[in-house]
Amino acid sequence: MSMDMGTSGMDRGTSRADTGTTAAGRTPNRVLEALRRSRGWGRPRLAKEMHLFCQARQWPSPGEENIRKQIYRLESGQVRNPDAFYRRLYCQFFERSAHDLFGGINQTPDSAAFTLTSHKFIPAFVGAEAAASLAKNCSRAVDQWTDCHEVPVDDMEADGVCTLYVWPHGTVVYHLVEDLTPKSIAEIAVWRRTSYPRHIGGVTQNLEEITGGTLADPPYVLSSYWVRDLPLDGLNRETALRLLCIPRVLTSDGAEIPSLAHAELIEQALMRDGFDHPEIVDFGMRGISFGFASWSGVVYHPTAPGRALAENDLIACELSAQAAWSYCNYIRSEVERGRDPEVPEKYGWRFLRGVRSRLTTERPQETSQHRSMREAIIETSGLSRHLGQAVEILKEAGQ
Repeated sequence: MSMDMGTSGMDRGTSRADTGTTAAGRTPNRVLEALRRSRGWGRPRLAKEMHLFCQARQWPSPGEENIRKQIYRLESGQVRNPDAFYRRLYCQFFERSAHDLFGGINQTPDSAAFTLTSHKFIPAFVGAEAAASLAKNCSRAVDQWTDCHEVPVDDMEADGVCTLYVWPHGTVVYHLVEDLTPKSIAEIAVWRRTSYPRHIGGVTQNLEEITGGTLADPPYVLSSYWVRDLPLDGLNRETALRLLCIPRVLTSDGAEIPSLAHAELIEQALMRDGFDHPEIVDFGMRGISFGFASWSGVVYHPTAPGRALAENDLIACELSAQAAWSYCNYIRSEVERGRDPEVPEKYGWRFLRGVRSRLTTERPQETSQHRSMREAIIETSGLSRHLGQAVEILKEAGQ
């Protein structure tokens, strides 16, 4: 997944990839002009700075004069969409997306790097009494969908930042954030598969040490990926994101330690032939974002960050969804063990009925993007069904 920044032998200012217009149909690009003027520069100065920008990154520069000509063509509207070189140059120089600078909904890569943030949610049920004890050393979390507390965790063995969230009904969620620059989806799939057992073991040990008890059920891990840069376009971009939504398809070879080489071969085949899965729910918005949810995880790639969902929107949704799922899972597990679940009265079926309403029904000021994300995550996790079943179980048990 790499892009060659090298120039061709032709003058970049007259590249055949440019999309021009007739003089009568020209619409000046006021965004580019305003960005230049905000720095107090004329076109020659901007051309010089862009030329130096190229040299600093060891990119073959077309030269100040050719850059100046292209600046004029873009600002005057002679060219609406620059070729890949100038698109990337403008995006990285002004630190804006192609959508922000040139408009349009045909997304093209702005970067040659593949960068993303991995969000791992690791829930466990510890019980209301243990949760109340943990909350004493936490601060109240803000901007969350359901009431909870939070505290940083320093002793998790991971290359990232970890926060422990505690809900009063007895669920805790470890939220592990790690920034990645992988070379392929296969690399993420292998890393994910090998890191999960380590995180589950670490969370189990950590919770048993701080609560002094044994967990009724082992933790699990749910991953969400916030993709910042993806050096692919068209169907390749969408295929890669769908693979990232269900990365296990690349490592389902039965091996305890999956082979990266084998995963890369599968990825190449699926990138060539296309990939889809009936469990994947699309919640993106054309021209603004790509969003996919499945039982395995969630992927979001904003192509117009200023108009897309915020990263915190996805995190808040997943935190409350996983906290509720873990609680319902405890109730289900108790029934399957042949016991009636014992929960405090205030966290009985009426409490869960309220949680179900909060997570599954629309808010008056909810945007269409927010609603699509929430519905996709709730649907693919099976949470609505779990909540309904848990409410009925607690009713039957007099809880």
